[in-house]
Amino acid sequence: MKIAPTLMILVLAAGLAACDGGPGARITRDKPAPPAVARSEPIFYNGKTYRLDFSPSGSGLYDMTISGMSAKQQKDAEAVATSSLGYFACPEGQRGKLTTNPAYSGGKWRMQARCG
Repeated sequence: MKIAPTLMILVLAAGLAACDGGPGARITRDKPAPPAVARSEPIFYNGKTYRLDFSPSGSGLYDMTISGMSAKQQKDAEAVATSSLGYFACPEGQRGKLTTNPAYSGGKWRMQARCG
């Protein structure tokens, strides 16, 4: 018994229509956000390697420290923090944004940031 091409198309269309992307279905083009966990990463920036540590602190905020930079490298610390947070923790297409001004103490830059 042969199935008419039109009938086959209707059967396939009905099957696809059942996949509405509702609860329980994940559309594969939507990349899930990585889990919010503490991380420690070596970051290579402008020819040197620095240490980035960050951890979630609630409400979508992250506490961040960058070691290995001098007190005169505030702009570098901001650049490393925002781009690294965007890479490691933010959903695709979002960058990290500082929510506090960076402060240098104990040989580390300390700041807080969020995705956005």
